Amino acid sequence: MEASTFIKDAITNNKVVLFMKGTAQFPQCGFSGQVIQILRKIGLKDIATVNVLEDDQVRQGIKDFSQWPTIPQLYVNEKFIGGADIITEMYESGELSELLKKESLLSAD
Repeated sequence: MEASTFIKDAITNNKVVLFMKGTAQFPQCGFSGQVIQILRKIGLKDIATVNVLEDDQVRQGIKDFSQWPTIPQLYVNEKFIGGADIITEMYESGELSELLKKESLLSAD
């Protein structure tokens, strides 16, 4: 499968996708680990992850797809949200939780 097709399928078929270095259980980059920790802290359970270290074409392809130069990259309901800095800022401001509630991915308790 071509990298661009794989990326589009991953984003289309999962409500939340994190393209990261390593896995959720074993992040291989501090920024990827930071984003996984944030998503878990706010209570998000269903997170699809793609380890870009397993395929150089996907690693470059996701950068081209989003026109964003760094990894990790978070997608929610097919929309690119951002990388580690943006996710951290959104988490600290409460904006990330609000977005996930609005997208019906977190309960509004």
